Amino acid sequence: MKKERKIVTKVPQREIDILFAEYAATKQHPSNRLIHWVCLPLMIFSILGLAWSIPFPHLGFLGRYNGFLNWASFLIAFSGYYYYRLSPVLSYMMLLLVFALSLVVVQFEKWALAGGPALWLVCVVVLLIAVAGLFIGQKIEGKRTAFLNSVKFVLIGPIWLLEIFSIKIGLKRH
Repeated sequence: MKKERKIVTKVPQREIDILFAEYAATKQHPSNRLIHWVCLPLMIFSILGLAWSIPFPHLGFLGRYNGFLNWASFLIAFSGYYYYRLSPVLSYMMLLLVFALSLVVVQFEKWALAGGPALWLVCVVVLLIAVAGLFIGQKIEGKRTAFLNSVKFVLIGPIWLLEIFSIKIGLKRH
């Protein structure tokens, strides 16, 4: 009897699949996953709000649309392009999430104008809570990620959650 040899051809993995596999490897514990579902959107909100809070120069040629362009606009554009290169469908989902969070940022900005706490202060507090939660999740998981991976994962984490969500609702992501 001759042994049959199977020919296995490797399908090249896309960059997004590699990044998701790396990210998911350190997010196996159910409590850590739950923490990520709460803390990552909070972190996105706070980073968006902090960028929104940085004073932006008045550009006369924008006319009445001058207030619609700020540093958060550039953050959204650059991250949107990065996400689009990874997965167009997930980038659209991310844009919808960012627009929803932008509405929340605007409400906090209006609250600040009405005498509430400054937007940047709210965002710093939310960011500290979110980062503390993510560190707790990492401690629960018991797996440490390298700092450079953590920085890269700040971008990957939100679309990883959107990937899980899209699978649950049966949406094709690529």
